[in-house]
Amino acid sequence: MGKRLIERRLRETGVRLRRLREELSIVEEQLSHLDDEADDKALRSLVSETSGAGVEYREAQLHADAMRKHRLQVQNSILELEARQDQLLDQMNRP
Repeated sequence: MGKRLIERRLRETGVRLRRLREELSIVEEQLSHLDDEADDKALRSLVSETSGAGVEYREAQLHADAMRKHRLQVQNSILELEARQDQLLDQMNRP
């Protein structure tokens, strides 16, 4: 693979990594909020002893779980891109 092609792929990978890291930051902030909301609704469901409060808690917990799954996907994408970036750097440094 030519050096120019490697450089272009490195730039593209860098841009994608930057975007994913920004997304991860946002996802972690949202997850924190969703976890707090689920905890609050769990406490409310215990205190109110109504079925509606229990439903609200389960829904809030499902939202938090979905965001946790998304965070894991973003983290895995970052790891894959970092590995790809390392491969490209290795290729660039070969004589």
